[in-house]
Amino acid sequence: MASLHIRDVRKNYGNVACLKAINIDADDGEFLVLLGPSGCGKSTLLNAIAGLEPVSDGEIVIDGTVVNDVESAKRDIAMVFQSYALYPTMTVRKNLTFGMRVRGVPKHEQEAAVERVAAILQLDQLLDRKPSQLSGGQRQRVAMGRAMVREPKIFLFDEPLSNLDAKLRTDMRAEIKKLHQRVGTTTVYVTHDQIEAMTLATRIVVMKGGEVQQIGTPEDVYDRPSNLFVARFIGSPAMNCLRGRLQGDGAAASFVGGQDRKQPLKIALGALSPGQQRYIGRDIVLGIRPEWFALAEHADAFDATVDVVEPTGADNFVLVSAAGESIMTRFAPGVGRAGESVRLSANAAKALIFDAVTEQRVP
Repeated sequence: MASLHIRDVRKNYGNVACLKAINIDADDGEFLVLLGPSGCGKSTLLNAIAGLEPVSDGEIVIDGTVVNDVESAKRDIAMVFQSYALYPTMTVRKNLTFGMRVRGVPKHEQEAAVERVAAILQLDQLLDRKPSQLSGGQRQRVAMGRAMVREPKIFLFDEPLSNLDAKLRTDMRAEIKKLHQRVGTTTVYVTHDQIEAMTLATRIVVMKGGEVQQIGTPEDVYDRPSNLFVARFIGSPAMNCLRGRLQGDGAAASFVGGQDRKQPLKIALGALSPGQQRYIGRDIVLGIRPEWFALAEHADAFDATVDVVEPTGADNFVLVSAAGESIMTRFAPGVGRAGESVRLSANAAKALIFDAVTEQRVP
């Protein structure tokens, strides 16, 4: 196991900046997820850590050693790719031992490593099969096992589940999490799937346009996104981001917005922090997760009309309209009927305020 430090790393392709001053610290044994939309630079950063891409500037430090000029094979990392990259003519056993055989590892050490990894990944009964005889999930476990036999300092995963169907992705997420809990190896995992990020990570690095937008625990990036990009990108359904004005005083403030000026949307926010109080009388963006709304009949509630109900089994996603604004809410099964009038209130303790110009969250 090892720590990983990314220090002011930049990567340029001609005049195009793909990575812009990336700074990340991963502790020994951490599971770090690089999350962002396609083209944000997360795979480029992973390849730079692996030594597959040289950086234009900055340092990559693994276990206290700057590895910028260390070739990939000598960085003591193991990478699992989106494609399983298994040798089709070799059995599972030979796929697992191939790298060790190339390096001249004694046969008894190879056998011990295969036995250890096969037990962890439940590959014992598959060792004499070839990849064509395996399911997608089994192939991915073999690809993981081939990385594990090396006992590397760092595991690198490049969207390893994107080729699997929904059920297999769920199963393999659990397998990867159990694997990390057992072996505790520092892991960097690239994905554009926020569910994978939220369920696997000890910390998430949210990226956009080659820049880090936020680094935090899954709870941090979900409950306290640093800006509107993170707020909208994390969460399914996405956070409601409503434009309007902050009114009232520091002890009893309200958000006032919506398209209907005669009957505007008014959401009670209660007491504000000192930083938020500076925005009274100014335009803001109010961020509220769908589950932060509740049915209510008290005076601070606002009127809404149910437009669409999307049952998912465990929840009902209920799209409502209020003062010309569409708002997504999340309730228990059976709640909401199209055309129904409801009264809603927002959880003021959870609601977030963002600067309307900079789009940064106001603490």
